[in-house]
Amino acid sequence: MRKERVASVIVKEISNIVEHEIRDPRLGFITILSVDVSPDLKNAKVFFSCIGDKSQSLQTLTRAKGFIRSTLAQRLRMRCVPDLQFEIDDSYKRGMEIDELLEEISSDNKEE
Repeated sequence: MRKERVASVIVKEISNIVEHEIRDPRLGFITILSVDVSPDLKNAKVFFSCIGDKSQSLQTLTRAKGFIRSTLAQRLRMRCVPDLQFEIDDSYKRGMEIDELLEEISSDNKEE
């Protein structure tokens, strides 16, 4: 229960930080989708999607990790702010591929 609350607050705060406080032109249009916090609340995987160069955005976010974490520490009332690890969320792309495969199977069944 606490893990989910912490994750939702981290999503909201990181979204605000990325949107309003990081002024790096290499960073594309970023959307923070979800955060997976470890049970001990010491590590957090931050999943994001972006428009533009995904690898460049990942590098930029990784470089800004210290700034983001220190800003989170100021905003959150936690003893220990989780260490952040950014990852590109490609679930949308995988979902589209699965939809295409299902459509192919459906069309093959109709032809038979």
